[in-house]
Amino acid sequence: MLTRPLGRSSLQVSAVVLGGNVFGWTIDESRSFEVLDAYASAGGNCIDTADVYSTWVSGHHGGESETIIGKWMKRRGNRGQMIIATKLGSAMGPEMKGLSAGYMIDAVEASLTRLQTDYIDLYQAHEDDTATPLEETLIAFGRLVAQGKVRVIGASNYSGERLQKALEVSRAHGLVRYESVQPSYNLYDRADFESSLQALCLREEVGVIPYYGLASGFLTGKYRSESDLAQSVRGANVGKRYLNKRGLRIVKALDEVAHSYHTSAAAVALAWLIAQPGITAPIASATNPDHVRDLAIATELRLDEGALATLDATR
Repeated sequence: MLTRPLGRSSLQVSAVVLGGNVFGWTIDESRSFEVLDAYASAGGNCIDTADVYSTWVSGHHGGESETIIGKWMKRRGNRGQMIIATKLGSAMGPEMKGLSAGYMIDAVEASLTRLQTDYIDLYQAHEDDTATPLEETLIAFGRLVAQGKVRVIGASNYSGERLQKALEVSRAHGLVRYESVQPSYNLYDRADFESSLQALCLREEVGVIPYYGLASGFLTGKYRSESDLAQSVRGANVGKRYLNKRGLRIVKALDEVAHSYHTSAAAVALAWLIAQPGITAPIASATNPDHVRDLAIATELRLDEGALATLDATR
């Protein structure tokens, strides 16, 4: 599977990152292992998760995804071959959130324990914490890097303005900098990234690993009518956000390009993302091993100008 450098760091990540939000949520441990095995067998090396996955499920407390990934790496003995990206900062419970130095010390230890490892390759601020000075957060991240608990740091859900400020703080004080950012970005959701982050990331050489690369499954063509929404626990939210005239126009364009390349809509949607300026690797989840095939195909699929123009026309 094609790999790309992440920002200015030494990390070389697969051109599609496997999303771990589904582990312990829509698929159990056994199926999660099957998906992880398929991804690794296809040459994939980067898995994205977060401590907060999956607090939204009744009876869960967070850390379920990290725990499954940790068990899988332990049983397969492949920690050294995988790049693990996890996140902190979203609410895990009362007083368990944010990016203060004190909380970060506790959060990293909890993630390391669940992942059964002594280091995290990419440790990311899950969301901006405007109540904590950027300098405090970056100093704390720097300590974790110096201690060998973290290799590289990144940000998720930061606006262009706040990411720029964070980079300025790192430069001014000689602190570690965010080498990557995770925005929501796909063929449907384009405006925010393209207007406020894309030029900044290109200029500053910040890696971009967008989430919702397949728009919660909508860009696979799985949801084409109201009756399709019952196929998944995510169906209701997909219907509210994407099942409209523009969404269906995008699916039609994906079908057209997929047919011409003899591949799937999912592979085309991810290949389009990979081809966008500044994008390092989109994040996409899979709920069965067969889905992983589309992820691998996307990393090798080179869309020509005509295909890209067809997809861009759906803007």
